[in-house]
Amino acid sequence: MPLDIDIPSNPNKALWEKGDFTRIAETMRRSGEELVESLGITTGLKVLDLGCGDGTTALPEARRGADVLGVDIARNLVAAGNLRAKSAGLYNLRFEEGDASDLSNIEDESFDLVVSIFGAMFAPRPFDVAREMVRVTKPGGSIVMGNWIPGDPTLVAQILKISSAYTPPPPEGFVSPMTWGDEMQVRERFMAAGANRVSFERATWYFREEGPPSELLATFRDYYGPTMNAYEAAGKAGRTEQLHRELLDLFNAQNRGGENSCIPATYLKVTVKKG
Repeated sequence: MPLDIDIPSNPNKALWEKGDFTRIAETMRRSGEELVESLGITTGLKVLDLGCGDGTTALPEARRGADVLGVDIARNLVAAGNLRAKSAGLYNLRFEEGDASDLSNIEDESFDLVVSIFGAMFAPRPFDVAREMVRVTKPGGSIVMGNWIPGDPTLVAQILKISSAYTPPPPEGFVSPMTWGDEMQVRERFMAAGANRVSFERATWYFREEGPPSELLATFRDYYGPTMNAYEAAGKAGRTEQLHRELLDLFNAQNRGGENSCIPATYLKVTVKKG
């Protein structure tokens, strides 16, 4: 079995607690609903939503009658998720803090469905992530991931590409989360975990906000960890205006919403069936 390089267990914790991802999540709600609608969730289904944020997919899953556990590395997002669940009266949904690469507090074969939409892809040690997702899934159950695609020309892949050009290089041993958008690597990880029924499709996610693309960019600048880091690094280097222009050109060029913001982003939808 391939071994992951030994790196700190939660190197991204500070990144995802840095901003207020709930503000980004507000632009993603409708796409979250649409994705969950495609999953065929039924009452009583046991669902693990991994890297769940404040519940963009977890709340729709629970509204359809599933018994849902949301797990996220960021303490502030777990608190926000529990508040949203309580406000919605969803007592079949709870959120707790955890690391997708080490779910040791969850028993084997506990869930019918494991969902991770732009979540577990950011965890370290990807072979461990795949192993843990397979381990906690019941025989006959499924895993569904949504992962950004390396080199993709649409919004999020380009935000991350542009931002990385302004920030210091990652530490030695870092494995890019974008590798979860590479079909060969994803298949290798799940096969190493004992699951060989892996399928892929390309799908589209939309970021929506009332107001022009410049306002959506401001939301990313102020509340999304990677772009926050890029703006900080650009400021220290006297390159803030250059970074802002690159990102604004990107947001304007890709907007499909006219006066309001509606920007698509292509992602890889991964489905794993556990025998």
